[in-house]
Amino acid sequence: MQEVRLALIGFGNVAQGLVQILHQRGEQFARQYGIEFLITAITDRNRGSAFDPNGIPTASLLEAFQHPGGLRSLSNQAAEWDALEMIQHSPSDVVVEMSYTNLQDGEPATTYIAEALSRKKHVVTTNKGPIALRYEELASLAKMHGVQIGVEGTVMSGTPTLRVAREMLDGAGIRSIQGILNGTTNFILTQMECGKSYEEALAEAQRQGYAEADPTGDVEGYDAAAKVAILSRLALNAPVPYANIERRGISGLTAEDISSARAKGMRWKLIGSLEKKGDEVTATVRPELLPDEHPLASVSGATNAILYRTDLLGDVVIIGPGAGREQTGYAIIQDLFAIYNVRKG
Repeated sequence: MQEVRLALIGFGNVAQGLVQILHQRGEQFARQYGIEFLITAITDRNRGSAFDPNGIPTASLLEAFQHPGGLRSLSNQAAEWDALEMIQHSPSDVVVEMSYTNLQDGEPATTYIAEALSRKKHVVTTNKGPIALRYEELASLAKMHGVQIGVEGTVMSGTPTLRVAREMLDGAGIRSIQGILNGTTNFILTQMECGKSYEEALAEAQRQGYAEADPTGDVEGYDAAAKVAILSRLALNAPVPYANIERRGISGLTAEDISSARAKGMRWKLIGSLEKKGDEVTATVRPELLPDEHPLASVSGATNAILYRTDLLGDVVIIGPGAGREQTGYAIIQDLFAIYNVRKG
């Protein structure tokens, strides 16, 4: 039985999803794949830290999620470790980085990831900031120290996206990518098709937890642009700087725009696009009118989808959840399996 020690940065929804999966399926993973994942350390800037070299019981962590004291409610040896101290002092094999996303400079997550890689620890992250802004630097650091960095959860949560492009479609010749990469905006546009105004649809998205109190990152296309930047690096191997992506959100669309499109058999979608012509790559995020027969036109609600246009296979479409507690937690499991080359039997 191979034992893998995990150190977690962040104690929010993604961490809870990961812990829930390990609580429910950890024994199954051990039985089927011969690998046991132990959470030996976890830290959160607001809710404290915990450490146990023998592994913190997942049941205790799930209880701590609900406890007002958070991780401080656990009996442990490192109640106030910060992220860097945990990376430096915990005996971990993989650092799972789930801190907040910063699309200005990628910090503090970039520093955490670089520190872990420098200490020869694998890294798995769901954080778009470091990967959209500084992936090449981090990938080079990982190679230098003989470790790996997993980033599957940065684009479409647990829906397989990046690994499909890199490992299965690379030889097929990807010419272009179109994606519905932000579930919040897709939910809003779907609600507007049902007759709501933009303001009413946004309020409903906030009520259901799809949109933040400040929805700017979603509705103005910043989140989707970060994912386009990541796709340019990992799916096309043709990096487009995040700052260079032409970006326009959906806040200017009106109910009249939506109803007029439907009358013509078309739908508005916020589309992140990459098109490769020779050595040139065009990257955009903007509302686009899609005819009903387009593969992405019927994708509704908070669902995400991506369309790879290839030379050898034609169009390849992947549809699935782009967010969610356990969905994103599963993306981390995918990366862990890939790092340790886990195969059934």
